[in-house]
Amino acid sequence: MRVLRLATVDQEGRPHQVPILFAVRGDVVVTAIDDKPKRHLHLRRLSNIRTNSAVCVLADLYSDDWSELWWVRADGTAQILQGSARTEPVRLLTEKYPQYAERPPEGPVIEIAVTRWSGWAATSPTH
Repeated sequence: MRVLRLATVDQEGRPHQVPILFAVRGDVVVTAIDDKPKRHLHLRRLSNIRTNSAVCVLADLYSDDWSELWWVRADGTAQILQGSARTEPVRLLTEKYPQYAERPPEGPVIEIAVTRWSGWAATSPTH
């Protein structure tokens, strides 16, 4: 998949969900704040993670042919990386997305340590 949805929760328990570009390394999912246009730089996903590090990411495929439906969810704990800790995650992202190879993300990196994977598919992979 090229895009996931990242769900965070603020200190009052209000959910917030955004689409993200991502890379996976084992049980770690990474994403970065890039220079695509945003309303402001005080992003709710970052403030929510600072308040509550529990997050969830979801990848899914919808098709009018319901035998092709599937989803994968990862629950985990997020941390915000700055400075040299960003190097490896940004490398993973630039390898996956050609746009990042030309202009690597310069903002903070969100690193999610996955504690639980779950998923569902309408048909088995061997079908």
